[in-house]
Amino acid sequence: MAKEFAKAFYKSREWRRCRESYIAERKAIDGGMCEICHERLGYYVHHKILLTPDNITDPAVALHHNLLEYACKPCHDREEGHFLDRGKKNRRFRFDEAGNPIPL
Repeated sequence: MAKEFAKAFYKSREWRRCRESYIAERKAIDGGMCEICHERLGYYVHHKILLTPDNITDPAVALHHNLLEYACKPCHDREEGHFLDRGKKNRRFRFDEAGNPIPL
């Protein structure tokens, strides 16, 4: 979910148009595959430069195609570190060095 300062930006006409044109560009290039893993279809248009309250109004950062990438959900979530803290209280497993689940 977008940070509070970014919600208006992600609802803006400028962002929606930029996002749509970037997706169309990616579909013309490779059918819209994830630019990170190249295995799944893209899902998110991701900003390569983290948007902050200071740069979100700068179109050269927030709306520039060279600073965007089309990523599938797993790659986007992994890159951004999304959801790493979600549900910590209800965890029933931890993971060993090989990534195998170990019951708590």
